[in-house]
Amino acid sequence: MSFTLSTLKTAIKDYSENQETSFVSHLDDFIISAEERILKAVDLEYFRKNVTGAMTSSNQFLAVPSDYLASFSLSITSSSTKHFLLQKDVNFLQEFNPDGSTGRPKYYAIFDVDNFLISPTPDDNYSVELHYYFRPTSLKDSGDSGTTWLSENAPNALLYGCLIEAYTYMKGEPDVMQLYNQRFLESLSRLKDLAEARENSDAYRRGLPERPRT
Repeated sequence: MSFTLSTLKTAIKDYSENQETSFVSHLDDFIISAEERILKAVDLEYFRKNVTGAMTSSNQFLAVPSDYLASFSLSITSSSTKHFLLQKDVNFLQEFNPDGSTGRPKYYAIFDVDNFLISPTPDDNYSVELHYYFRPTSLKDSGDSGTTWLSENAPNALLYGCLIEAYTYMKGEPDVMQLYNQRFLESLSRLKDLAEARENSDAYRRGLPERPRT
């Protein structure tokens, strides 16, 4: 089973038995909220991204990608050798290099929502590679027939996350809300198993997962 935007909206309306105009107008909000729950709860490879670029000589700032949430690593290439920068806070960088001296960068910090601060200030146009945690495009922006990784690979987590939001909006029955929350947590648990065990290991090194025998 997988969902397109259109089929997920239909499922929310069918499960909720609600076609009321104001309810339908909030379907996109329910989807965004469910995606946000999953994004913040599970460390999926799907939420990782790699981009390359270049620093500008004598410029201590490096632009942050618009979909950036957090860093995994930032590296530069100098004389065909890759060097990983250490992430520090802004105060550390300003104390480390108060006069803005140039050199091969060693540290970086999040200066504001649009820029990293680099120290020392780059003395060359170094090639940059950023591996980071990002916010994927929402299913609501994919068009009626569009899909996302979550709608294709985690449809139950997405559906029950949406139903929790829908029933919260409707002030639905507590027992139904409890059921949807339980189903969502079960789906989330399976997704966490994929993200935090299977994606980060292979059978050659750790063997196949074993379950208790009855």
